[in-house]
Amino acid sequence: MSDPNQQIYILKEGTERSRGSDARSNNIMAARIVSEAIKTSLGPKGMDKMLVDSFGDVTITNDGATMLKEMDIQHPAAKMMVEVSKTQDSEVGDGTTTVAVLTGELLGKAEDLIDKKVHPTIIIDGFRDAQEQALKILDEIAIKVEPKDKETLKRVAKTTMSTKLVSGHSGYLAELATNAILQVAEDINGGWKVDLDMVKVEKKPGGSLTDTTLINGLIIDKDVVHSDMPKLVRNAKIGLLDAALEIEKTEFTSKISIETPEQMQQYLDEEEHMMRDMVAKIKEAGITVLLCQKGIDDMVQHFLAREGIMAARRLKKSDMEALAKATGAKVVSNIEELSTNDSGFSELVEERKIGSDKLIFVEGCKNPKAISILIRGGSERVVDEAERSLHDALCVVKDVVEEPKIVAGGGASEVEIALRIRDYAQKLKGRERLAVAVFADALEVIPNALSENAGMDPIDALAELQSRHANGEIWTGIEAFESKIIDMEKKGILEPKAVKAQAIKSATEAATLLLKIDDIIASTKPKTPPGGEGGYGGMGGMGGMPGGMPPM
Repeated sequence: MSDPNQQIYILKEGTERSRGSDARSNNIMAARIVSEAIKTSLGPKGMDKMLVDSFGDVTITNDGATMLKEMDIQHPAAKMMVEVSKTQDSEVGDGTTTVAVLTGELLGKAEDLIDKKVHPTIIIDGFRDAQEQALKILDEIAIKVEPKDKETLKRVAKTTMSTKLVSGHSGYLAELATNAILQVAEDINGGWKVDLDMVKVEKKPGGSLTDTTLINGLIIDKDVVHSDMPKLVRNAKIGLLDAALEIEKTEFTSKISIETPEQMQQYLDEEEHMMRDMVAKIKEAGITVLLCQKGIDDMVQHFLAREGIMAARRLKKSDMEALAKATGAKVVSNIEELSTNDSGFSELVEERKIGSDKLIFVEGCKNPKAISILIRGGSERVVDEAERSLHDALCVVKDVVEEPKIVAGGGASEVEIALRIRDYAQKLKGRERLAVAVFADALEVIPNALSENAGMDPIDALAELQSRHANGEIWTGIEAFESKIIDMEKKGILEPKAVKAQAIKSATEAATLLLKIDDIIASTKPKTPPGGEGGYGGMGGMGGMPGGMPPM
């Protein structure tokens, strides 16, 4: 008869497992620690974070997605916060801090209900119901605008940059972002579509942020291949070639038998003749600037220089596609097919030295559908943060052009949605109403954090906001610069409705996913390789968050 006390191992020895409320509270705590860490960077008066990686490289940023990406997070539940902010960034490009803070707050409120013996499944159902209501309310209160209303778009871009390191130049950069998006927007089936890849951002330290310029064409990070070629061509006819200007080697093994010096000379002359023919075809097509995706032989470079044709080689495929959209040229895969009809036009092609690098500027294109922005700044850190800020600005302008609905910032829409969701919760029965009500409370973390970061009393600020919204002042919010509660729409603090909707959706999904987990099975750590402390960051008791954060 078998021993009833005998232990049976199902999982590998050393595997860690935590179940039920332990597992859940572990996950919630991990996610909340991340949320708390970045909450102080929310809003115009939010702080920046300095992140130092294992190589000692420094990143100074206020951007939620960048902060979470650069933190070396080990805890699996905390990694969910990174995922949720990445999703927000890729979908709408802004609101990455908001979504992480909101996820943490939803989980905190859910934990309070779990402590009161409300089952997680009921909370999940309540959150999903509240999310549906929140999105409906957001759609009702959103203000419809004209997709090409430049002033509104500039305000939206300025709002997103007011929280960044470059806020002092937000007006100037907002103008650039708006002009860039309006230039590349295309009317497709009665609606506007924007391909952000067609706004190419180049960054070079040096100068100041006000030297940042919008180029009505493209900047190519390459230099002219031959020193004797012209460095400036006006009214350029541009040829785009996706083939090597070289004598191609055969794909099969072949031998050429040369027995006399004359035969050797004939062979070399024939090679030269073929290269001259290549250049003759380019000249015949009227091309004055040749941009090639592959290599250009030294001899061909020499002949092109003799003909006064500017050329650059080994361009990226994305640059070739953008050049085709900007100049109207067609990318040709065979030099035999190069013709005048395939060439593009720009008023000016010039090689310029910016800092220590040479760049080719293709400017003055007629109605280009691909353009460039050259970012300048006092140091590499400033230029990097300016690029992140400009990315957010381009994204929010794109969001409004594609879905022309806006809401006011400063936490106004969150307080209004929370107010209406509480009214909705009153009509519900059972414990689900508790979950819907705490969803409304969680939304108010945004105005709460904004007021706290602005040095206001968060309790007084929230009480006044709730009171004024109850009296029908929909767009009353926190004006952080003046530490006042005012009508944010009249002040011109505007945000895309798409950003708010995505933040609510992503935060709710992430919170419900973590609430559904009641068992964590963590495999054993790999043994440390000899001669070093390799291996993966530990899950020690599901903890082990680096960077001085407390263990879970």
